[in-house]
Amino acid sequence: RRETFSHLTSWLEDARQHSSSNMVIILIGNKSDLEGRRDVSREEGEAFAREHGLIFMETSAKTAANVEEAFIGTAKEIYKKIQLGLFDVNNEANGIKVGPQQLLTEPLGGTRQNQAEGRGSSGCC
Repeated sequence: RRETFSHLTSWLEDARQHSSSNMVIILIGNKSDLEGRRDVSREEGEAFAREHGLIFMETSAKTAANVEEAFIGTAKEIYKKIQLGLFDVNNEANGIKVGPQQLLTEPLGGTRQNQAEGRGSSGCC
């Protein structure tokens, strides 16, 4: 909805004011299966995300298009920031809680073969 999109700047300012500057934020354009009823163009969403340093994706809960990919993409960005030392994983105030250590045997989102065939892994790290 156009009204929701119009409020993004103030919501983003609020979120950034009360969180880490390294926070990962993804902007989701939902109901991508309803192209004819769109109020905000994909280009507008992409431009807003680019201007504000956000990840952008369009999803559809009805068709499940890009839903899993949105979570995987966000997790990858968080993981990159952990690897760069931008988040202290021992401080839960960063919003990260370390669980039991597990061996990561394939990349997030499934094996390269599964990704090429459009089948992701249902598991996580």
